[in-house]
Amino acid sequence: MPGFDSVIGLEEVVDYLQNIIKSDKVAQTYIFYGEKGTGKKLLSGILAMTLQCEKHGIEPCLECSSCKKAETRNHPDIITVYHEKPASIGIDEIRAQLVDDILIRPECSPYKIYIVPEAEKMTTQAQNALLKTLEDLPKYAKIFLLTDNVDMLLPTIRSRCVHLAMRLVSEPKVKKYLMDACDVPDYYAELDAAYAQGNIGKARDIATSGEFHSRVDTCVEILSRSYHMPMVQVNDCVKRLTEEKADIDEYLELFTMWFRDILLFKATAEVDKLVFRRQLDMIKKRASQSSYEGLQEILNAIEKVKTRLKSNVNFELSIELLLLTIREN
Repeated sequence: MPGFDSVIGLEEVVDYLQNIIKSDKVAQTYIFYGEKGTGKKLLSGILAMTLQCEKHGIEPCLECSSCKKAETRNHPDIITVYHEKPASIGIDEIRAQLVDDILIRPECSPYKIYIVPEAEKMTTQAQNALLKTLEDLPKYAKIFLLTDNVDMLLPTIRSRCVHLAMRLVSEPKVKKYLMDACDVPDYYAELDAAYAQGNIGKARDIATSGEFHSRVDTCVEILSRSYHMPMVQVNDCVKRLTEEKADIDEYLELFTMWFRDILLFKATAEVDKLVFRRQLDMIKKRASQSSYEGLQEILNAIEKVKTRLKSNVNFELSIELLLLTIREN
């Protein structure tokens, strides 16, 4: 695990953490909150490693015995709470892994640190058991709750914790990170950053999987010839998207980005802010063919398809209606 300098776009949180480490004012309980992929696990892990580091600095040294144990996830005093059921963390799991275990002093470190991923999944009984522990924590204990939805935690738990928000990162920073750290070409880095909407973990995942970029190419192929597309081609596209039904959310988001680009270019003739800049000729052509009302109708139709598919409406029919709307507008 790297140090704080590897955390992208959360400079204010990192500065805050390093300042409290330096001044020896680290609280006992923290809530790291933000959507999945925004750095909760990374940042809480670096903080835990730093607090246990034998050199007692504001960064983990990555050289001492404690840091090496933490890097390999074998540190006896940094405990990650796991749960068997995907949907919930039960009271027995909280008791066995945290409530009862916390009474045992650290084995080889100044602190005993508990990291609870997906803390919002704790049942009410599990949260109440944790609450009793929070009310009388041993001085050596620290608890980091990681959650996508802080409102799912009991108000009494929230009030006893310091809250650390994992903010979304600006698109230029995400793009630079993808190009520098993941060796993603400029064009795809721009697309990945726009699609991820500031979620750097999500951007990294789609940039390194390879599959997303393949879907981008398919999307461009379909939409570049969508205006007054022959019905036989509409049917071919429906069939193709049906074969990739599991990834339809990504396709629909890419469709939205494509037509927003067209609408933006039609309104401003600016190129720099386009996501699909590499397809500028196609964007220009469609902007000249479609009216503002038609483009808005297409964007509305995409949103309607998202809603219909969530309601289990016939997939092929929904996609066909969308493509026909795209074709006629």
